Amino acid sequence: MNIWVAGAVSEASTELAAFDACLLKTGIGNLNLLYLSSVIPPGARVIRGPADLEESAWGDRLYCVMSQTRTSVVGHQVWAGLGWVQDAATGRGFFAEAMGSSESEVRLQLSDTLSDMTRARSGNWNPVESVVIGGTCTGRPICAVVSASFATEQWA
Repeated sequence: MNIWVAGAVSEASTELAAFDACLLKTGIGNLNLLYLSSVIPPGARVIRGPADLEESAWGDRLYCVMSQTRTSVVGHQVWAGLGWVQDAATGRGFFAEAMGSSESEVRLQLSDTLSDMTRARSGNWNPVESVVIGGTCTGRPICAVVSASFATEQWA
């Protein structure tokens, strides 16, 4: 199983439109999002970059883990991030999502969260990996998104 992790920052006329623009940039803008709790199945391969979901159709369900934040306040920053760890032998693992008003805040949240999560479980954990992205509102609403796209499913 492949899981794609991608981040985007976008501006638009509203915060929701900025969120939609981020979804389009990460390759998931035409899908219905179903949020997962963050567990990576054994054997999964995490790939950085926009989701490659060629077999999906408009409106399909997408199982994903997501971090996102938005603002319309000029001068405020939006930062989103996903961090993950996987067991070296099995590929099983988990994601942690974080959002905040600075890159350092988000990176600290991810580090602390994943440290606690790995201590609570046995495993030969690989080093933490992450995607963190952000920007500053300069006038138009802004959104930052990092998504982990697992799989799509058609409606019956």
